[in-house]
Amino acid sequence: MSVTKWEIIPANISKAGWSWGGISALDCGRRTTWIADAHRDDAKRFVVRADQKLTAFLELQRAIHELAVSATNREGINRGSA
Repeated sequence: MSVTKWEIIPANISKAGWSWGGISALDCGRRTTWIADAHRDDAKRFVVRADQKLTAFLELQRAIHELAVSATNREGINRGSA
């Protein structure tokens, strides 16, 4: 049995220390929209909306990755100035 991106992305989000969830809803035009969110104990939170489930979770993963890269860059700058 093959693993899909939909199964990998939530696993990656969890491994990074985030709790996550997702839901679909109909907008006023009766179009389905997907809402995905991730949060962790330090009060960081991301909420994204997209037309497709996979797109919503890819955007969520991207936001978490960008936060991690930003934090890593800040740590490197702080160490270099000491």
